[in-house]
Amino acid sequence: MGFVPIRKKGKLPGQTISQAYKLEYGEAIMEMHEDALQPGERVLIVDDLLATGGTCEAGIRLVERLGAEVIGCAFVVDLPELGGRKLLERLGMDVHVLCEFEGA
Repeated sequence: MGFVPIRKKGKLPGQTISQAYKLEYGEAIMEMHEDALQPGERVLIVDDLLATGGTCEAGIRLVERLGAEVIGCAFVVDLPELGGRKLLERLGMDVHVLCEFEGA
């Protein structure tokens, strides 16, 4: 068991793989170290905030590109009206949140 950071472009040292994702106002890129995971490893994605789901979807794509399996996604806060949970569930993800805030 370990910790693998997935960060915005340019924040990680060393060799990385990248995944673009859509924002309300354009596009951004997430990166992960290219040797962070081995094929067949099982991964739980954990983040503080679930809004539109774009950054988490990019993280899922990065994990899968390295041959690992995302077993679920966990968040501290969900902003349900932004639709992130629905997006991730459509991707087949189990989504867990500690609390939700309406009307953000």
